[in-house]
Amino acid sequence: MKFVRVLFLTLCLVLVVSAREQVNVNFSNLEIDDFIKLVSKITNKNILINNKVSGTVDFVSSTAVYDDELMGILISVLESKGFTLVQNGSLYEIVRSADAAQSNLKVASQGKSLDGSLMVTQAIVINGENVDVIAAKIRYLISKTAKLMTMKESNTLLITDYPKNIETIKKVIQDIDTNIQATVKIVPIKFAEGKKLQAKLADISKSLFNEQVAADAVKIILDDNTNSIIIVANKENSKVVEALVKKLDVESNITNSVQIFNLKNSDAKAVLASLTEIISKQVYPDPTLKPNVSMSEEINAIIVVGEPEAVKGIKYIIDELDMEKYQVYVQARVIEINKNNTEALGVKWGFDGALVSSSGGLYSLSSNFGGASISKAASTLITLPKNLDSGFALGAAIDFLQTNGASKSLSNPSILCVNNKESSIYVGKTISIATGSISSTNAISSVGLTNSFKREEVGLTLKIKPRVSSVDKVTLDVETKLENILDDGKNNTTGQPITSKQEVKTQAILRHGESIIIGGLVKNYDVTSESKLPILGSIPLLGEYLFSSTSTTNEKDNLIVILTPFVIDKSEKLSQLQQDLGVLANLQKEYNDKIFKIIEEKGKIKTSDTQNSTSQVNTISGDK
Repeated sequence: MKFVRVLFLTLCLVLVVSAREQVNVNFSNLEIDDFIKLVSKITNKNILINNKVSGTVDFVSSTAVYDDELMGILISVLESKGFTLVQNGSLYEIVRSADAAQSNLKVASQGKSLDGSLMVTQAIVINGENVDVIAAKIRYLISKTAKLMTMKESNTLLITDYPKNIETIKKVIQDIDTNIQATVKIVPIKFAEGKKLQAKLADISKSLFNEQVAADAVKIILDDNTNSIIIVANKENSKVVEALVKKLDVESNITNSVQIFNLKNSDAKAVLASLTEIISKQVYPDPTLKPNVSMSEEINAIIVVGEPEAVKGIKYIIDELDMEKYQVYVQARVIEINKNNTEALGVKWGFDGALVSSSGGLYSLSSNFGGASISKAASTLITLPKNLDSGFALGAAIDFLQTNGASKSLSNPSILCVNNKESSIYVGKTISIATGSISSTNAISSVGLTNSFKREEVGLTLKIKPRVSSVDKVTLDVETKLENILDDGKNNTTGQPITSKQEVKTQAILRHGESIIIGGLVKNYDVTSESKLPILGSIPLLGEYLFSSTSTTNEKDNLIVILTPFVIDKSEKLSQLQQDLGVLANLQKEYNDKIFKIIEEKGKIKTSDTQNSTSQVNTISGDK
């Protein structure tokens, strides 16, 4: 059947007698082996088949093709199967494409234009670029089975590929291979300073010429011996740089300038330290170009001496360092909560009074103060600023404790802190402590005793250091120290006061207007109270023993500090903040009135329980 098909195709060929014969070829699903035989017969070429090539081929032609073009079609078909044709004299052999380079391929002369269908080997000389660079750029153009190698000694490419591919590669190389003809030009300097002129020319060259393109590369060298500029570049670029040298080589009237920068927001000493550190790390081609900086504490100013360009750069740094600093206005409330009174109050209103005396308990009380429904009802009766509901609930809880005698406000200081600067508040008193005594004798008095004392501060010290991260968030480093007098010296043999000290250090990240409660500062003391019957208790001796009694109660006060920061990015906003705080204070009072009224109307506690609890609170308050 195969023989009949081949015979039929052969009889269908129309031969035109000429130097090149034309044939009409159309076939479908023809075995490649049969196609090889067909091409061999038409082209009258001897083809050696050493390798079995499997598969079929389809070819549809609407016009006649030349017989020698069939050889190219055959090579294309073989290439798709990993094979190709090589010529060995009058014989053509089918070999694997990967082995074609070792099959004595024809070597084409250097520079010769190539045609035909068979693979050849040709050397291509690269003139103006590194051969490895060119090889990397054109490697994607070669065929899958082609071979490409470089010879660095002669800067030559050696390639084995089909003629059409090699011709394409040569055209591309011709476009990208620039034959650089660098020139060297020496230009004497007459007026300008050599290092400064070289630096200027180098900066200008970066803008004018693309350093990534080898043909455009420009080197500018300073020769100190001849005070000349050496230009290494192609002719066109060399002319441009030489013209620049002549224009810039003029006498300079520019001298070091002196500028005084008055600081508005920063301390001159701190700014000078930053500038000195920055300048010390800079590398100057000429040490004389280094600017000098100093300060004047009297006028809080920075003095800069240097070239105008250097001074301009320093001015930019000073402007950044002297920007208005963030400030943080911190409201503090120092509250003393009595444990016994809060326990009694808890019995009356149905909460854990012992827990409230701690910072966590105070948070719990404020979050559940009066029940969620009550706080929600109070919020609906007045217009509250957005996201300040919890702050109003905390304020109401504190005022509730104070109104009912369970707490008292010791101090409500406020402090304005500069960002990253520590500020402190002290609330207390100063006491005298004896440090020693000296006895002496004289003519008037046989013995004289002189005591020496030292003054010590006893009270609450609050240190705050803010770090602002945004206009509505700040980190507070807080240090709280509480010192108490346990004994003023009357109850001990030394006669010296005995003091205690408690200290808390913490860090908190808060939003603008958000509060934090700092606890853990506890004060213990005994309260002695005397009760006696009217008239009878006042009888000397008898009344003291029969009609009066003395009791001592241990009291525990928890000192709680509530801090509320407000971030101020501009100083003019401080007055607006004061107005806003006044508005918030009025809203807090209105909130308290509403929620206290709602608690009374709810009547959560039975009347009898309320009376008993009230009696207990009055008794404790009276004892205290």
